[in-house]
Amino acid sequence: MSGFGREDKDGIVRGARAIVALPEIGPHNRSAEARLEEAAGLAGAIGLDVVERMAFRLRSPKAATLLGSGQVEALAEAVRMAEAELVVIDAAVTPIQQRNLEKAVEAKVIDRTGLILEIFGERAATAEGRLQVELAHLDYQAGRLVRSWTHLERQRGGFGFLGGPGETQIEADRRLIRDRMAKLRRELEQVSRTRGLHRDRRRRAPWPIVALVGYTNAGKSTLFNRMTGAEVMAKDLLFATLDPTMRNIRLPGIDKAILSDTVGFVSDLPTQLVAAFRATLEEVTTADIIVHVRDMSHPDSDAQAEDVARVLSEIGATGGEGAPMIEAWNKVDALDAEAAATLRAEAARREDAVVLSALTGEGVDDLRRALSERLSQGARVRTVRLSASDGAAIAWLHQNGEVLRSESSGEAIRLDVRISDVDWARFEARD
Repeated sequence: MSGFGREDKDGIVRGARAIVALPEIGPHNRSAEARLEEAAGLAGAIGLDVVERMAFRLRSPKAATLLGSGQVEALAEAVRMAEAELVVIDAAVTPIQQRNLEKAVEAKVIDRTGLILEIFGERAATAEGRLQVELAHLDYQAGRLVRSWTHLERQRGGFGFLGGPGETQIEADRRLIRDRMAKLRRELEQVSRTRGLHRDRRRRAPWPIVALVGYTNAGKSTLFNRMTGAEVMAKDLLFATLDPTMRNIRLPGIDKAILSDTVGFVSDLPTQLVAAFRATLEEVTTADIIVHVRDMSHPDSDAQAEDVARVLSEIGATGGEGAPMIEAWNKVDALDAEAAATLRAEAARREDAVVLSALTGEGVDDLRRALSERLSQGARVRTVRLSASDGAAIAWLHQNGEVLRSESSGEAIRLDVRISDVDWARFEARD
């Protein structure tokens, strides 16, 4: 078969003809059609040309090939008929299964984990993101035959799952993998310490942090841009955002807050990536409030919300000590009038949901008000005694609370301030 090295100027592999195959194993909270649609979207996110989608119902996975013999023959025939160069199996595939399938269908085979890692490798923009993706890739590839290790010297993303000019099939050098992973972990530990220092400074800062989370392609980056005036990459594309981005915003009654856009969630996220991106997701665990952006025009919106809730629970961002959450019911502009009216009626009965369109701006001001109200909840009057010369602290309280009374006595000043528990904790944590 021909190679897959056709690339655009951004280094994204383009044009390879691909077949997406879904092994249906056991019950699932989504239809096969919806899962195939998502898998095709993942493939399209790195420029693959999906020429056919196939679903195979399995009673039990086959150790050698995952699929049954008749199903493998059907897949091989589809590859020949479509002149496909690549088969994407929307499931986890063992190294032995991958090798046997490649021989049977005479095409390159990658599984869901490999595909998502390839996307992440293409998109990671920050040094930390690239380190995390490469570590996840090495963890994934540790037990597999590797086409090339030239990616260790490459500057761009992508890790050779799709092949490339001059690549040869060689056995992985285990020592190389171990040494490289150890080096990456050391580098990531240093990055993590730096991020921790930055988070500590933000905790002491007078500004609350709002984290946007949601299923990939739910519209987080579009909402982020709408609220901040930034120009973060926002496309109808899975995993358009991989690295966390932060900007200042103003909310009613709150002069300054920090809005954080995070990586999109996806069902069956590879375990390697959950671990590798834990530091990135820590931005969510330290937020004062979480905005769960949902694509309400998507037929699987409820199932997507369950996947997001599951990952948030895994990283300790919800429940118990977790931050409060508001759901932003996005893409109302994509609904018909009746469905939009029903959605608004349902949101009106809840205190934690706002209907909006990040694309048109409808409802975004409602979200700002909801955030302000939630961040101001629990406000109570506290008496503070300060040195009259401590202008920074006095200004901080005026900016972040409501000063009800101020009395000076010599070099001291007494303030009665209505302030939220969150802001009071920040005030006490100031240097």
